[in-house]
Amino acid sequence: MSRSNCSVTVALLLTAGLMAIFGCADDKAPPPSDESTPTVGLDQPAGHQRMVAVLEDLAVRSPDENSYQGDGRARRLRAAIKNLPTDAPVKQRLWLLRHSGMAELRAGNETESIRVLTEASRLLPRARGQINRLQAADILFRLGVAYMRLGETENCCNHFTPDSCIMPIRGGGIHKDPTGSRGAIRLFKEVTRMLPADNDMHLTARWLMNVAFMTLDEYPDKVPAEHLIPRARFNSVVDFPRLMNVAQDLGLARFNCSGGVIIDDLTGDGEPDILNSTWEPRGALKLFTRDSSGKYTDRSAGMGLKGIVGGLNLVPADYDNDGDLDFVVLRGAWLGEDGRHPNSLVRNNGDGTFTDVTFDAGLGEVHYPTQTADWADYDGDGDLDLFIGNETLKESLASAQLFQNQGDGTFKDVAARAGVLNNRFTKSVCWGDYDNDGDPDLFISNFFQENRLYRNQGDGTFVDVAPDLGVTLPLISFPTWFWDYNNDGNLDIFVSTYDGRTAQVARHYLGQQPTSEPACLYRGDGKGGFTNVAGEAGLMMPMLPMGANFGDLDGDGFLDIYLGTGDPDYASLMPNLLLMNQQGQRFVDVTMAGGVGLLQKGHGVAFADIDGDGDIDLFEQMGGAYIGDRFRDAVFENPGFGNRQVTVHCIGTRSNRSAIGARIRVDAEGPGGRRTVYRHVNTGGSFGANPLRKTIGLGKAERILAVEVYWPTSGITQRTENVPLDALVRVTEGAEDAGDITIGKVPRRF
Repeated sequence: MSRSNCSVTVALLLTAGLMAIFGCADDKAPPPSDESTPTVGLDQPAGHQRMVAVLEDLAVRSPDENSYQGDGRARRLRAAIKNLPTDAPVKQRLWLLRHSGMAELRAGNETESIRVLTEASRLLPRARGQINRLQAADILFRLGVAYMRLGETENCCNHFTPDSCIMPIRGGGIHKDPTGSRGAIRLFKEVTRMLPADNDMHLTARWLMNVAFMTLDEYPDKVPAEHLIPRARFNSVVDFPRLMNVAQDLGLARFNCSGGVIIDDLTGDGEPDILNSTWEPRGALKLFTRDSSGKYTDRSAGMGLKGIVGGLNLVPADYDNDGDLDFVVLRGAWLGEDGRHPNSLVRNNGDGTFTDVTFDAGLGEVHYPTQTADWADYDGDGDLDLFIGNETLKESLASAQLFQNQGDGTFKDVAARAGVLNNRFTKSVCWGDYDNDGDPDLFISNFFQENRLYRNQGDGTFVDVAPDLGVTLPLISFPTWFWDYNNDGNLDIFVSTYDGRTAQVARHYLGQQPTSEPACLYRGDGKGGFTNVAGEAGLMMPMLPMGANFGDLDGDGFLDIYLGTGDPDYASLMPNLLLMNQQGQRFVDVTMAGGVGLLQKGHGVAFADIDGDGDIDLFEQMGGAYIGDRFRDAVFENPGFGNRQVTVHCIGTRSNRSAIGARIRVDAEGPGGRRTVYRHVNTGGSFGANPLRKTIGLGKAERILAVEVYWPTSGITQRTENVPLDALVRVTEGAEDAGDITIGKVPRRF
């Protein structure tokens, strides 16, 4: 795709309000029980009360101003149709009905959407000569999508089971009410008849037709032969156990729109808690803690979180080095000039309560649309600084912000002085010391613009070296992260494409060559150089991830990928992807075998031991951008792979307390001889946060020879020997005796 075509495409997408994040819902679906009317807590400081008041004002204005969460467009189109003269041209009425039907669908009014689009379809014979064949097919296609959504709402949402919307659909995922899928199949057959087989709309209709037949338990037998996607195309190339969605059993199947997730110890009891958000204007932050039975309970009430609503993403860190995990809530993404919403810096008070300190800390002076940020100690003074990547458009400048921690609870924006304003449409940011010089560097994923790699020059300034190092692609990018995927001790960069829409997914599963831009996997040499190895690593399949993260699911010592996929169109029903790392050489798609191919839109992703059995499970915050597009969050339970591990909890003293930027090395010995596994302390991917405490898989190791931690600020390397397998090792920076390094057993299951 040429750069000029890219610019035109993104302008059209943004103008149409189609850039977003999704799920499933309707007025008949279960109401979002977490919605509440914000009440300013009189016991909270003035800055906190100010934030609650600002967010309440945004919620009041959202029906008219929020293009995703409001119904203003639907109301305006209803009025336009009502006031249209009876002698108006057929084409004008047709397009008003078409857009009205889509707006009703986005507002969650499936039945009204079907009524309006059906009326439009009945006008098609009268519109001959005024519209072309593709435009006529589009009306029928949109009606088919509305029927498809009706089927999801009446079945997957209203009668949810752990199998709902997981591809290939089976068991409890089969629809009991066939109305929606039957209507969709009829219309998609007509669309495929009208358009050539290589047309994107034809391919999308073909894909959705196969999915609809699955929901009726009639795939593959009743799929027309010329439209069948063969069952064999959904088989994984390696054996892999099925993971079960246990979110409902654990009390974590929250029904919401898109949002973020943090899994870490937020309450100070040593156990992982789950904090998640939804960007609904009145969508509450929810903090879940695990009880003695292993289930999770919503403990948000009384914690000071009431009224701190909305938020597309969450990023944790102990910014004030007091031993309690704080977090940032990010808001306003995709809304352009209307997205000038304040972010929130929420301080953990250490007593089970939280306070919004945004305005007092100096983070609330200007507001820009964003969903991405990351913490690092870029200036090496022992406390964490915050970089926020904002969304600049041609008509709306939204420079990036680098908030330098002043060490007294306040921050100062030094982005201009540091040379990291970016001034592009930023979708993801991450810190990592790619050249091993002791200073964290900054990678920025820019949507439809070249990506940047800002090298830290060690004097408070940065220089963009991305063009020189050949790491500017993909042009249509989204999630990104630093990691060591091949266990050589050096940081690599993964940058996902956001170009694999439904037609490309159809091509992929039909065995055709997708035409979408591929992801990039930049293998680092530790000296500052990179090589793109995405092709040899098996990462050339179409991708469309929003939420994304990495973690060692099978405990073999190599980091795996989970991508929460989707785009703004309700037709974007594609499986979220689980890509397993094969010894640092390549990645294999095990989505279908693993039972993790949710068709609904995925957002915040986290790898963590959610059920307390010692291995890594997978959490995914589900739901979309539109108010009519909610779905239930998912927890995929690890079935156990028989591998050993060690969990390392690093506590900084001279370095930041969260130990972000610290490097962990584990030397182990097993049947295959000696091996080394490396980890860098961070929260993982750029949309969802793993625990800062690292569980490190060791495969079939028989003993651990040593655990080493390198501290970035002090330059100290600490080594602990004779660590038991499956232990929790707590390493405090600078500790000189074993009394400061505690070892406790972590449960495990084989």
